[in-house]
Amino acid sequence: MKKLKVYLDTSIINFLTVEDSPDYRRDTELFFETIIATNKLDPYVSRIVFEEINNTENIEKRTKLLETFTKYPNIKTLIAEDSNVEDIELLVKSYLDSKVIPRKNIADAFHIAYSTVFQMDILLSWNFKHLANINKEQKIIIVNKQNGFNYPFRMTNPLEVLYHE
Repeated sequence: MKKLKVYLDTSIINFLTVEDSPDYRRDTELFFETIIATNKLDPYVSRIVFEEINNTENIEKRTKLLETFTKYPNIKTLIAEDSNVEDIELLVKSYLDSKVIPRKNIADAFHIAYSTVFQMDILLSWNFKHLANINKEQKIIIVNKQNGFNYPFRMTNPLEVLYHE
């Protein structure tokens, strides 16, 4: 059976360090130890994840977040080339213009566009408002199809992947 290709948005990395949500932090740590560390799926991020982490004002927290990629070297970074960049920008514009994603959450639009263009099976997020949300997922699928992207993917949280067999 082929491994799932899973895009990790920034919230997944952030929840390894949160103090105010111990249950989600514990679930995220469990996800990384039992799924990521054991290569049960193919995890990916994009430059957007690194940009968001590098914008973290607290230097100690930023360093700890970046250490995730040393601790889990199997997390690959998607590299957009010329044709990919055009497709990603087209999709981001479409998500924003259709108001599926608010303009102030442009990073979320980029996470979705990378997941779409690189044909991820799952976009994983703790962001229930804009990403790990079945209603948003359906709207995104419609926008994707309108733009010629028909590869099906899910937008969900680590709990739904944690017990993947």
